[in-house]
Amino acid sequence: MLRRIASAFADLGSRFHGGEEAPGTEEEPSDPVTDGGTPAAASGSKRPLRHRDWVRALPFWLPPFLLVLLFVYGAISWNFVISLTGWEGLGEPSYSQLDFDMYVQFFEQVYDGAVERLNGGDTQIAEYNAFVNTFKLLIVFTVVSLGVGLGLAVLIDRGIRLENTFRTIYLLPMALSFVVTAILWRWMYRFDGGVINELLTAVGLGAFTQNWLGDPQFKLYAVIFALTWQFSGYCMIVYLAGLRAIPDDHYEAARVDGASTLRMYWRVILPQLRASTTSAAVVLMVFGLKAFDFIFVIFGGATPGPSADIMPILMYREAFGRTNWAYGSAVATILFLMALGIIAPYLYTQYKRGDL
Repeated sequence: MLRRIASAFADLGSRFHGGEEAPGTEEEPSDPVTDGGTPAAASGSKRPLRHRDWVRALPFWLPPFLLVLLFVYGAISWNFVISLTGWEGLGEPSYSQLDFDMYVQFFEQVYDGAVERLNGGDTQIAEYNAFVNTFKLLIVFTVVSLGVGLGLAVLIDRGIRLENTFRTIYLLPMALSFVVTAILWRWMYRFDGGVINELLTAVGLGAFTQNWLGDPQFKLYAVIFALTWQFSGYCMIVYLAGLRAIPDDHYEAARVDGASTLRMYWRVILPQLRASTTSAAVVLMVFGLKAFDFIFVIFGGATPGPSADIMPILMYREAFGRTNWAYGSAVATILFLMALGIIAPYLYTQYKRGDL
């Protein structure tokens, strides 16, 4: 893959110079030909080092590579090292004794919370609640967003009027940041004067008004509903592209066989949307892991309560609220491994299929 990237940058450099040799350089002699009619140095191994593709492309790819190496992977590595220490407070970290005590402490708390919940208790262990709520958020948010996006894509694909207008309206929330969306929905979820409760009262359903962000029963699902509103348009675009890529012959063959519309989509169309589903699900789950700023803003701080606490909020609270840097770094590393566990299999399958 690096060889392909270097070749691409070398071609870019050649086009930049108009496809000609730079002034002051001489044209290289052609490779000698052997008796069999093939160049003796066809592989390029005999070429001088300064004329090789990856060397000529160095000015293009080396600076961004070093910056990413330092500020991304260097920061991730240092965060992992901090998680192996016992750093807390405002002092300097000590690297003399590195261990996995913070990770053991985290999973022990998760285990204790699970045992307490199995015994019928209402656990208040923050690590357990954050761990469970994170997975609940990922699963429900991803499944509902995919379902809504697929439904919208099918409706638009069937040739409704004002298709471009509806497509723009549905996709517009994706352009908003989590902070803007959180402020909007915080205003709509207000118990007194909120849009949702006011609408329910106006249509005679005042009995269904709730304190959406105050009642532990609704907190997390209120967050999931708002995130689904924001990302279902993205799923619609992904599914719509997949539907438009299916040949019309498949639809005609299903109709000739007497399949109903529902059966045609279930048996013929949906199996061909697996790639779209996988790619959209990966993006949704990664955004679900990054929902820190949304929850932080919509609840007005890092204390959404046990029913809506997630791991990014726990990480922030431990690191910046209690200055327990090592424990916060351990939670951050676990989050990174969760994201890697989502992305790595997808990238591997794409690489095996030749799409990378």
